[in-house]
Order: sequence, then structure tokens, then C-alpha cells
Amino acid sequence: MISIKKLRENTDLFQKGLRSKGDSTDLNLIITLDEKLRSLKTKSSAMRAERNSASESIGVAKKSGEDASLAISKTRELGDKLKKLEEDLQKLEKQLNEILLQLPNLPHQSVPIGSSENDNVEVRVSGEKPKFNFKPKTHLELGDKLKLFDFKRGSKMSGSGFPLYTGRGATLERALINSMLNFHCDQYGYTEVFPPVLMLKQSMITTGQLPKFEDDMYHTEVDNLYLAPTAEVPVTNIHRDEIIEESALPLYYAAYSPCFRRESGSYGKDTRGLLRIHQFNKVELVKFVKPESSYDELETLTKQAESILQKLGLHYRVVSLCTGDLSFAAAKCYDIEIWAPGEGKWLEVSSCSNFETFQSRRGNIKYRKNINNKVEFLHTLNGSGVATPRLMVSLIETYQTKNGNVVFPDDVADFLGINKI
Repeated sequence: MISIKKLRENTDLFQKGLRSKGDSTDLNLIITLDEKLRSLKTKSSAMRAERNSASESIGVAKKSGEDASLAISKTRELGDKLKKLEEDLQKLEKQLNEILLQLPNLPHQSVPIGSSENDNVEVRVSGEKPKFNFKPKTHLELGDKLKLFDFKRGSKMSGSGFPLYTGRGATLERALINSMLNFHCDQYGYTEVFPPVLMLKQSMITTGQLPKFEDDMYHTEVDNLYLAPTAEVPVTNIHRDEIIEESALPLYYAAYSPCFRRESGSYGKDTRGLLRIHQFNKVELVKFVKPESSYDELETLTKQAESILQKLGLHYRVVSLCTGDLSFAAAKCYDIEIWAPGEGKWLEVSSCSNFETFQSRRGNIKYRKNINNKVEFLHTLNGSGVATPRLMVSLIETYQTKNGNVVFPDDVADFLGINKI
């Protein structure tokens, strides 16, 4: 959530930042509501003080045997007015809060300006595109020959977009999850957590999924719970409504979870196979850090996510998203895209984002500074330690053989614990 105080002090800057993200909200309405709210709070405080003074005069009058009827009448009148004023205050606060929850985070000054993914900036490329002396097969062709997944039966069980992994496909999926979790915890000191996937509404509000994207979420109406679209949601909410001591920061968490998304826009327009699905697996990296170190932490986080692709020997690139392509909650984001030779295109497989105080304000996540015990909002960061469906696509297409098998190099086989599919 955006700081109303900062918005009040830098309205033009905020308006410009929001427009660069494609948001056309007129901030003048927010400023007007804020001014009215502060005015009502001032009146409420003055009226409360006046009522307290009148109440004290009643006690004094009664002790001295004087007539207190006028003071009693005044107190009642003030009480009725105060009740009405506080009702107006609550309505106004709710209205302002609902508008603020709809506003996206502002982009960081280092984010490239642009309106769409065509304006994203390539930061670096790792390796070269694999070359074949035959026409590489797609993951659908490989999956069909090797019986790695069964989309027809998955659809029979749950509808389209819910894959059924079978045989060595299921084994590879499990190996990818385990390998990533073990690597991030052993190499980078992440603490592994295994969170629930059904979320309270407030948990979804904290990370920015609600209220703006409610139609994109899977929801259980009886219990009013939401299926997590990513492990970022439960893990970030571990410290909701908490104050963390500065000495405990930074906190690093790694978590596996199944993810559920009614929409599939972030996975592109292609609906074939594993390229665009409603349920998928991810290993998520979440950081809670001090504000002054958060952008260094973002660079580190991105390189940690990249290291998985390096261990797997995959060709990839890192892209800095422009203002118009940033997610609702992100102040800055790097997408990591892997090359899928059978598909002949780049596939986004990981997003590493700095949310600054956007999520911590929504979730009331703070830290206490050592030097003066002052409590402030911390910064949260998130990076997929790589979403497995697209990773599997690139992996099997990269290491396919002419006869349609998949054989991994020794170092990749050691990392996964699987030498071939």
C-alpha cells in the first residue's frame, strides 16, 4: 500500500509514477478525501475534549449541590454529535482505504520507462542456444513418446489447465522441486518452510492479490478461503502484524507450494501443454530485509534464482521489466527467461521483485531499529526459485536426442539425481 503521507507531500511525483504503470487514478480525489478525513479527526478530538470537560463539570456541580441539568444536557448533545461524527469518520476511512488498496506500487527510479513487454530491457544472457543436427521436438511430442504427462486424463479429473504428470515426468517434477529447495537452503542459507495453500482474505490483501485481482483467484465460498496463486502469499504472511528485531534481519525463506491461478495471462498466450496452466508447482524465495539493503538483496536474489539454471546448463536471459510491464505490487522486477528449442522461443520461468514497503504496509510488518528502538516498515522481496512446468519444458527440449529420448549430462544428472528420461 502506498503511504498516504508521502502521497500528500509528493502528489505530482506519485501521479507520474502511477501513469507510467498504466494506472489512470486521479489522485486529487484521494487528496480531497484525506483532507476531509483529517478535518473530521480534528473536530472529533475537539468535541471529545469538550465532552470530557462537560462531564467533569457535572461531577463538580453535583459535589457542590448545584444544578447540573444544563451540563448533563450538553454532554448528551455532544455525545450524539460525536457518535454521528465517528460514524462519518469510519465511512470516510473505509472509502479512502478501499481506494488506496486499488493503487499499484510506484516503480523505482531505475526501472526503464515503457508501456509493454516490448520495452523491457535485456540485462544479461547466459550461454548459447543449443544446436541440433535434427529438428528438435516440442515438449508435447517428447511427453507423448516418453509418457511424461497426460493432459487428457488431467482434464477429465479437473478440467483444462490441470496437468497430470506420469512416470518419469512425475519423477522429474519431484526431483526439480527437491533439488531447488536443497540447493537454496544449503548454498544460500534459506530456511525451508512448508506452508498451507488455503489463504484468508487478509493474507491475499497483504501481498496485493486482493482486492484488485479477485476474479483471477480460486475461492472456496463456504470457508471464504483462497487458493494461493504462489507461495509468496503464505510465506510473506508469516510475519503479518509482527515487529521483527533488526538484529534478526535479513530473514530468508524458501518454500515449495502448488500454485493456483484462474487467469493465465502471465504465462503468455500459448495454451499448449505446460505453457499455460491453472495449477503448477513453484519453489519460492522470500526475503524480509532492511530498506537500505533491499536493492542489493534484489540483485543477489536474482543471481540465486539464476544459479539453478546454471546448474541445469540451460540457456537463459535476465530482463528488467519496464514500468508498463511491472506487476501491481512490484517496485522493480527482473524476469528470467529460458530458451525452449522445441518451441523456438523464450519462456518466462522466474520473476524476482522488490516490493519495498508496499506489502509490509498492507500486512503491518515492521522492524525495530537497534539504535533508537524506532519501529518502521521493512522491505519484502520475492523470487521464484523457478516455476517447474516451463523449466521442465526447456530441460527436456534442451537435452533431447535424435530418437526422442532425453539424456542429461553428468553434472545435470548429479544435481537432479536422474540421468535420463
